[in-house]
Amino acid sequence: MKIRRLIVAAGVAAALPQLGGEAHGAATPVYPDRPVRIVVGFPPGGTADILARGFGREMTEAWGQSVVVENRPGAGSLIGSEYVAKSAPDGYTLLVVTSSHAVAATTLGKKDSVDPVEAFTPISLLATTPLALVANPRVPATSMRELMAVAKRSPGKINYGSSGTGSTTHLAGELLSQMAGIRLVHVPYKGGAHSMNDLVSGQIDLLVISWPSAIPQIKAGKAKGLGISALKRSPVLPQIPTLAEAVPGYEALQWYALLGPAGMPADIVQKLNAQVVRTARSAQYVDLISKLGADSETNTPTEFRAFLRSEVAKWTKVARQLDLGQS
Repeated sequence: MKIRRLIVAAGVAAALPQLGGEAHGAATPVYPDRPVRIVVGFPPGGTADILARGFGREMTEAWGQSVVVENRPGAGSLIGSEYVAKSAPDGYTLLVVTSSHAVAATTLGKKDSVDPVEAFTPISLLATTPLALVANPRVPATSMRELMAVAKRSPGKINYGSSGTGSTTHLAGELLSQMAGIRLVHVPYKGGAHSMNDLVSGQIDLLVISWPSAIPQIKAGKAKGLGISALKRSPVLPQIPTLAEAVPGYEALQWYALLGPAGMPADIVQKLNAQVVRTARSAQYVDLISKLGADSETNTPTEFRAFLRSEVAKWTKVARQLDLGQS
């Protein structure tokens, strides 16, 4: 009996390393081992939503895990941002944001809003696109220089629409006014479609809107393109000048990027960043970007954090000059 007990004990001891190895392997799954959710703080159909779904498709094909895009619109995209900021930093809840992320928390008067930099883990830029300043055909100006002359003769008589108070388009319009030394009256809207309809019908004089949204109306002759907010002219309509040609140094890009909650593991961040870079080079994604009138642009997490900080500083300064900061 004693010999039999020794044999059984020896067998159990021999099996323990193997069992331990299996348990250890089960405790370290390879990311992602379950579906990933990408939150978008805007309604379906917009550029941010389209980019999120495009990236999600590429990620699904590369990693074999489904990616679900969840739209959580409201409060200038703050609802979606706050939701992600409070999620577990495990890489399974991500956020696609636009440049409004850099200004929303500082312009909507919410003291408890999440910090646009520190509450998140930066992953990468996804794309950039300029804004456009367009005019109703009856406005007596065909360029920014001509508009400046008209506005200086009649200060406060010309208005411009934006996608809402505190939005990127609003602040871009105010920055342009400041740098050009003119005074324009701001008319806020709840979105680009309504504001463009009002511009075409003559309800407003000017409109600051995303370049892709402006292109069809300019081509149709329903709106005059006075300039774009990039430092280089667009190859789509190269005859439209940059606003910087009349107002040196002016630039205001609409950008789109991928973030996660603060505290994400470095290896997951690097894997996501590498996937963004691969996606940016894929033929399918490049075709998607070009149809949106945008430029594919990526960077490292460190570079993106520095870029985000500079954008927050730039637009917060404009917001404070307009008395739009938090009370």
